[in-house]
Amino acid sequence: MFALILIVCFLLLVFLAWCLLLQPRRNQPGWEKIAGFRYAHRGLHNTVEGVPENSLAAFRRAADAGFGAELDVHLMADGSLAVVHDSNLHRVCGKDLVVESMKKEDLLNYPLEGTGETVPLLEDVLKLFQEKTPLVIELKVAGGNAVPLTDRVMTLLKDWNGVYCIESFHPAVLLHLKKHYPAVIRGQLSENFLRGNDGAGYSWLTRAVLTWLLTTAFTRPDFIAYNHVSRSCPSLRLMRKLYGVHEVGWTIRNREVMERLEKEGVVPIFEKFVP
Repeated sequence: MFALILIVCFLLLVFLAWCLLLQPRRNQPGWEKIAGFRYAHRGLHNTVEGVPENSLAAFRRAADAGFGAELDVHLMADGSLAVVHDSNLHRVCGKDLVVESMKKEDLLNYPLEGTGETVPLLEDVLKLFQEKTPLVIELKVAGGNAVPLTDRVMTLLKDWNGVYCIESFHPAVLLHLKKHYPAVIRGQLSENFLRGNDGAGYSWLTRAVLTWLLTTAFTRPDFIAYNHVSRSCPSLRLMRKLYGVHEVGWTIRNREVMERLEKEGVVPIFEKFVP
């Protein structure tokens, strides 16, 4: 009996520690300006119509249609901020080039997906959404540049008249925002890194920590942006029940799924259809 009591007490302590590790920031003003919109993933792109992802044309279409937009930002060698998903431009430009090693004028030489569009700068995308719909800005850390990337983005956003939030897979971005830009709505991106090739290159422990959102108590995100196909994650569910954490779901490619998630209070990031 005594051994059973010890086991129960141990399990209760583990559960308590788990709950404490999952504490987000709560009731930060500004989320109400983010919620209520649908966000076009990398802009309202359509390759068949000659509108590539993360292009000015795609973002212009999203803004004109009344959608917010999700976009990806990299820090270039000259301090410019490129809006493109991958560090390597091979997939979208057909060239084996790393955007972090390039300068902004280099981008003009590499069209996106064979169109007349090129990789835009964040400053140009911001102009399209000035006083319009919100942006979900994902910061893509490369080579340990979380701090300079975050600082450069925040410098650009300081005088921008628009609504935005910042998200990243890398907890260092959120930690820097927490310490130096506390007013900014910040979100932790995640998915099930323990399945398949997700998180390849990381140790099992790192993948487990990211999957189970165990950095939350240190970074205190306002929202969790989780891959909607794996949102059954116990940590995410516990955070919603205990703390009412805000949730963003990505990337949704079906109207029915989007509407179901919206009924559960999930803010949708969508692509491949127009809601």
